[in-house]
This record gives sequence, C-alpha cells and structure tokens, in this order.
Amino acid sequence: MSKVDRRILKSQEAIKKAIIELMSEKSFDDITIQDISGRANVNRGTIYLHYQDKYDLLDRLIEEHINEMREICTWACEMDWSDATVVLFEYFERNYLFFSTMLASKGAPSFRSRFLDFLIDEFKDEVNITEEKNQALHEDVMLRFMGTAYVGTVEWWIMNGMPHPPKVMANQVGILLERIV
Repeated sequence: MSKVDRRILKSQEAIKKAIIELMSEKSFDDITIQDISGRANVNRGTIYLHYQDKYDLLDRLIEEHINEMREICTWACEMDWSDATVVLFEYFERNYLFFSTMLASKGAPSFRSRFLDFLIDEFKDEVNITEEKNQALHEDVMLRFMGTAYVGTVEWWIMNGMPHPPKVMANQVGILLERIV
C-alpha cells in the first residue's frame, strides 16, 4: 500500500469517525460538511472528493457495516446459533459508538430498517417451517419475529451500556433463536 493510499484511508476513517461522533452530540440535520471537516481535521474538498454529501457519507458508512456483518455471517453460519452470535455481539461491542449512535439517532432511521432487512435475509436459510413445531407458522412471520427480536435485543443491550458481556448475550440470544427454529 502506497503512502497516498494510506493517507486516503486515514482521511476516510477520520471523516467516518467525525460524523459518528457528531451524530452522538446533535441531530444529523444540524450537522454540516464544515462540522465534519473540522472534526476530522480535513478540508471540505477532501470530503467532497470521497462523498457527494453528508447523506452519501452516512449511507456508505451504514452500508460498510452491513457488509461487514454479512461477511461475518458467511463464515459464522457454519457454527451453532450461540457461537455465531458471539461473533456478531463482539462486532457490536467493537463498534459501540456506531451502533449506539445509529440506534439512538433520529437522523438515521434507515439504519434500523436496513439492519432488520439484513437479519431477515440472514435468517432465511435457518428457518424451517417443515418442522412439526413450525408447520402452522408462515415463514415471513417467523423471519419478521426473529429479526425484530434480534434488533430489539441488540438495541436494548447497546442503549443500556452493554450490561452483559458479548458471550453471555450471544448464549442467551442463541438459546432463544434455537427454540424458535
């Protein structure tokens, strides 16, 4: 990786960190490109070099996290529910500022729905409606229930300052998911 590439990555990381920090302090609507550039210690032109505007920046940041979770799920799906969920809860913990900001922010309501859509998509291969206990259930209802429960649990955990370690949360959520599917 060249020196220029490292500088670009460093600038992009500073910009992403700046918008998350600013969103934890004030409404997204009140954040300006000048605020972001000042916090990131880059000039406005650098932001526009990488992003069309603050909406594009936020959208790409959300997409980046969804893609990272999708990547985790591609290899974690070989594990049982609890082990696979540990990996995700550790990811949530490592990215606490992002998740706490996105789940609390009125400026990023799209995150919650995109997170839910992602989970429903990931759960599709796990739901088995042919099992006796699930025969009377509709797949779309099961998927919505599982996804909403998962998002709500992550939201509760993050918003309450992660009162239990990731392994405890993963174990609890894994047991509950196992009972459903």
